[in-house]
Amino acid sequence: MPDWFGDFHSARRLVWGGGLFYRVLMSTVLVTGFGPYGNTPHNPAESVARAIDGETIAGATVVSRIVSCNFFQSIDEAAAAIRETSPALVVMLGEYGGRAMLTVERLAHNLNDSARYGLTDNAGVELQDEPTANGGPVAYYATAPIRAMVLAMRSAGVPADISDTPGTLVCNHLMYGVLHHIAVENLPIRAGWIHLPALPCVAAREENLGEPSMSTETSAEGVRAGIAAAIEHRVDVTDPVRGRLQI
Repeated sequence: MPDWFGDFHSARRLVWGGGLFYRVLMSTVLVTGFGPYGNTPHNPAESVARAIDGETIAGATVVSRIVSCNFFQSIDEAAAAIRETSPALVVMLGEYGGRAMLTVERLAHNLNDSARYGLTDNAGVELQDEPTANGGPVAYYATAPIRAMVLAMRSAGVPADISDTPGTLVCNHLMYGVLHHIAVENLPIRAGWIHLPALPCVAAREENLGEPSMSTETSAEGVRAGIAAAIEHRVDVTDPVRGRLQI
């Protein structure tokens, strides 16, 4: 008996035609982004998420959602989007000012400390040494294939690297929260995080002069390549990814 519905990457439906059933790919990739936050009046996570919304990448349909840049509320909104879209893959986006390339995060940790940056979330909440999930694991590893994603981004001509430093702001908070939600609910979903450089219009501000930047178009090309690799690689590649990331 064929396993019509056992494919991890996608939900499938059967279509009758010519005396035969055909399996039709109906995979969804949920992409989340943030709007303005802190010292970022224009967030590349929002512009890239909107740029690829509705696209088909490697047979999967991208559905983008902009979530609140608030502790805990962002997790609730992402969890609601997961329930709504039933994705096979969740790719979360955020800005990491000071980085010159796309960075795919290896892990998220169960710690929030926005106070060290002198920042609150958009609701004015400041956290210091507070967990995202009381009693939760110290950290979760991304379940998306981070090496395959970075190598694909580089092959597409977009600078990229693996990061082991997701920060302690809402980005790390949301990544941890989504991975925790998937684990607790035992959902057949893989998830990962891509940090993006600042947009040129933000790097051009007087207070940010000298900060690396990347256009929406270039960042979007890298994200597309990363999503395609994540869809095509159920298990990560073992090829070493040479890196020089210092931040």
